[in-house]
Amino acid sequence: MLQPSVRPRGLPVPAGPHDWGFFGPASISWRIHSSPVLLVGGLRALIIQSLNPLAMAGIDQHSDYLRRPLSRLRRTAEYVATIVYGDSASAQRSAEMVEKLHSRVKGIDPITGSRYSAADVETKIWVHCVEVHSFLAAYRAYGGRMSEAEQDAYLAEQVRAAELMGLPSKLVPSSRAGFREFFEYMRPGLCVSEASRDAIELVVHPPMTRELLPHQVSLRMMASAAVAITPGYMRRMAGIERSRLVYFGAAAGTRAAGVVMRGRASSIRWAATWSAAAR
Repeated sequence: MLQPSVRPRGLPVPAGPHDWGFFGPASISWRIHSSPVLLVGGLRALIIQSLNPLAMAGIDQHSDYLRRPLSRLRRTAEYVATIVYGDSASAQRSAEMVEKLHSRVKGIDPITGSRYSAADVETKIWVHCVEVHSFLAAYRAYGGRMSEAEQDAYLAEQVRAAELMGLPSKLVPSSRAGFREFFEYMRPGLCVSEASRDAIELVVHPPMTRELLPHQVSLRMMASAAVAITPGYMRRMAGIERSRLVYFGAAAGTRAAGVVMRGRASSIRWAATWSAAAR
């Protein structure tokens, strides 16, 4: 576990009087993570992550996401915003807190009979890669244009986020080519289980609960947008093929969702920016 006073190996010390954290205003990460389309990426990530039985077992057995999905989405958004926009100390504290929580996530996967642990390196790389790739996919589809070099730069920057979670940088893909190789390597072990169907159903058909009822329109539009950018073989595996026409409604849905749902994450981002600028 990282100690608060220790900077992870390989991460640069912020230059100048301002501590912009591990990314900074000139980074591709700041540009991408300022867009509300990342919420679509988050839903895509849940669909894809659920197809890994060991990762899904940990989520299913140690999370309240089915009962309080919006709260879980907000907590994740706050964590990502702190890692990207917070100063270095805040980012490290958040990473340490998540690592401490994850240290308790372990058990037996009912599908494979294998032991799982949130501390397992391959599982952590899977979660990191799916999340980061989903953010990039959502931004490319609905946020703005990006050159191939910019896409690779973003993936390389996000290795820093993986390092904060205790992953050695040499094991983390840092380019589109590296991500393709990793997903192909993981593909044979992916499957749909009862737990993953619950997760996918939550995304595609959000229930009419008190928590979600006010957001049904934007959630369903975001879900369609997320499904549209999920790889075809994964859609077929999960049984969620959709018409490509959903692209036309995606932008409006993500804008509406951003206004309603991203409040605290935006507050963290701007507070981090202005506090650093004021020093």
